[in-house]
Amino acid sequence: MNLKIRDIDPVALKKIDEIAKRKGVSRQKFLKAQIEMLAFFQQQNKREMELENLVEKNIHMMSDCYSAMEKMNGFIQMMMQDVENE
Repeated sequence: MNLKIRDIDPVALKKIDEIAKRKGVSRQKFLKAQIEMLAFFQQQNKREMELENLVEKNIHMMSDCYSAMEKMNGFIQMMMQDVENE
């Protein structure tokens, strides 16, 4: 698919050309890579946020499980002491 961009600031275009030349690629290849990276960056950023949210939920759930196991352990120890005292 083709894309045409008009009315680019000449200073910006010169800077783009300098960067592309430093990288050893044409202006077209440089801009194509930049546009594609921008498009996928937003998608990647969304995925990272979803993953961070999932990790936070897992940490909270693990904390809840730890608390429940501690309570069960205390209950089992109390029951064992009752059996030993009988």
